[in-house]
This record gives sequence, C-alpha cells and structure tokens, in this order.
Amino acid sequence: QVPLVESGGGLVQAGGSLRLSCAASSGRIISRNTMGWFRQAPGKEREFVAGIRWSGSWTDYAEWVKGRFTISLDNARSTWFLQMNNLKPDDTAIYYCAASEEHFATNGRQFNAWGQGTQVTVSS
Repeated sequence: QVPLVESGGGLVQAGGSLRLSCAASSGRIISRNTMGWFRQAPGKEREFVAGIRWSGSWTDYAEWVKGRFTISLDNARSTWFLQMNNLKPDDTAIYYCAASEEHFATNGRQFNAWGQGTQVTVSS
C-alpha cells in the first residue's frame, strides 16, 4: 500500500484548470515537514513542481509554473493540493505528491513518501 494517494487528475483543454489533492493512505501516519508535488512526462526525468512547509509559511515553485500553479494545505494539514490554472500541453505528465521529513525540501531524493501518481493530460 502506497503511503500517499493523489486524486484530481484528468483530461483538460489548454487554458483549463485542474485541482490535485493528496492525502495519507487510511491509517498511515506520515512524517511531513515539507509536502510537495513532482511530475514526470514521457521520456523525461521527474521534476519538482511545488513544495509547502507544514506550517504553510513557506512555499516554493518551479520557475515555469509560477503564477499558474498554487500549492496549499487544508486546516488539519493532512491533505495538500495543487491548483493548476492556465494549463498548457507541456504540462501533460504524471503528477506525484510526496512528503519529506526535511524542511524546505525541493529535491526528490529528500522525499521519503510518495503517491502512485495521477495522470494529467492537456490537449491543444
């Protein structure tokens, strides 16, 4: 059983929006000082998309999503989200949520809990 579960992926036209959600699998306790989103497109390496600290006081984004994507937490900090607006065909990828015990983590190697991924497809 994977420790994290994503939802909210799908097919959308260019310019559209999607909201991804991530939560711990039922009964799992995940150590998380940083929660993040990564993506992997076909034939490409996994890349960092966005991260947020458990307190919500720090966020970081890949340069190419600034102004379009927003990462957030719910009040209980057991679920985090990625709001994706003005989607482009180049955003097509499998999106993964992840959790890290490290603060301010942005490198995939710093994250020790991962979801199974959710497909996002943006048509032109």
